[in-house]
Amino acid sequence: MAVPVVRSPITSLPGQITCKISPSDQTLRINIKPTENHTRRRRNIPLQASLHGDTDDRNPVGGEIKYAQALGLQKILEEVPYEIISKDSQTLPRPLSNLSSSVSDGSRLRVAYQGVRGAYSESAAEKAYPNCEAVPCEQFETAFEAVERWLVDRAVLPIENSLGGSIHRNYDLLLRHRLHIVGEVKFAVRHCLLANHGVKFEDLKRVLSHPQALSQCENTLTRMGMVREAVDDTAGAAKFVAFHQLKDAGAVASSAAASIYNLNILAQDIQDDSDNITRFLMLAREPIIPGTDKPFKTSIVFSLEEGPGVLFKALAVFALRQVNLTKIESRPLRRQSLQASDDNTNGFPKYFDYLFYVDFEASMADERAQNSLRHLKVLLLSTITLFIKAINFTNVALPWQEFATFLRVLGSYPVDTSMI
Repeated sequence: MAVPVVRSPITSLPGQITCKISPSDQTLRINIKPTENHTRRRRNIPLQASLHGDTDDRNPVGGEIKYAQALGLQKILEEVPYEIISKDSQTLPRPLSNLSSSVSDGSRLRVAYQGVRGAYSESAAEKAYPNCEAVPCEQFETAFEAVERWLVDRAVLPIENSLGGSIHRNYDLLLRHRLHIVGEVKFAVRHCLLANHGVKFEDLKRVLSHPQALSQCENTLTRMGMVREAVDDTAGAAKFVAFHQLKDAGAVASSAAASIYNLNILAQDIQDDSDNITRFLMLAREPIIPGTDKPFKTSIVFSLEEGPGVLFKALAVFALRQVNLTKIESRPLRRQSLQASDDNTNGFPKYFDYLFYVDFEASMADERAQNSLRHLKVLLLSTITLFIKAINFTNVALPWQEFATFLRVLGSYPVDTSMI
């Protein structure tokens, strides 16, 4: 089977390409080794591309190319001759389920979530993929790794709450791992006060739950006069109370947790704000082909070199095309925390660099989205060019990673328009 190799038209790197399939995440690792006349200024550049395209059985190669084009990837190598060396190109492990026939209703899909049975994340997974097999994971990262290692087909993980804000850990994990956002689901959180059967309200002295759940019920619990104790998750609190048959402690958790662990519901809807919505992301190894037949959202992450108005210019590429931004989140860029001062920082040390996560209302199949990201990439490259011109490469050798900006599309996926 021919492997379509894709490169950006921005950079011309004639030389040798070595292709090797990684057994851990089933992606094609491509290493570009420039020819001798290019090695003085460029290193070997690692790239990666997926081998699991939405292929057509009658024309597998054409199907893969069509798939790549639909995802907004650049054109196939056609101008510069390369020597393609393929290694480990044996048949890749097959999915645990037939993804093409199970995406629509979620049947036969194994979906990872964080927590134990009865967690709100389990309910969100079942809403996203009805009839799925929900697989509990102890940590968020465990769920990411389960998808990458083909132990499950999907993961459904929280990304933000209408009261508590963003779940920063999952933003960081989105960048660390190579999964794609293929959908979102919004879930209404309704907290209940649970206790063992026979335990009355006046018997309770303390209540256990996740810190965010406790904060969302703070006013109610204060009026009840209960001591709050934080644990890892809401369903875990219910399980602990039931397992130890506690008589003086209750749990803040879901009604589903009460049913699973045979607890009594002493009070329902004890959250301080009724508009308590958590947004979950649906993650997969492969992206979906974006369309224009229904509302789509696209999530990206990029970094910028510091300078006056740089972030304003980056966001303006969307405003110029009437593309609405629904989310902006900044996270520290995990590299050297203290850098030397430069002209842009007015002589002050530069302590922090940031990544910017942006959600906008447009599909990658929409020309406005394509032009916006094309404009953003031009802005990033111009920032790099200005930085390069300020450096004397004759006397100073700096690794490219120390100043390079980047842009990554995390996913283009349908908006959850269902009634919560």
